[in-house]
Amino acid sequence: MVIGAVVALCILLLILGFLLPRFSNHAKRGTDKGFGVGQRAGSKAPGPIGTLLSKSFGKSREATDKSHSAGKKARDKAPF
Repeated sequence: MVIGAVVALCILLLILGFLLPRFSNHAKRGTDKGFGVGQRAGSKAPGPIGTLLSKSFGKSREATDKSHSAGKKARDKAPF
């Protein structure tokens, strides 16, 4: 379920980055804030569970950032 939500966010940011590059920056910052809160909260959990939770939110943030930048790069290369 959570993986599906992250994939959906990546696809949404990719499309927004291609169609509306300026507007997509606001959406990217919003997802970064959400994953940042989860990452900080996860790191406070005890032991290896805290590391696992923190890493998962960090990797999700990296994935959304990559898809956003890929959409913007594709827009830059588009002939129109």
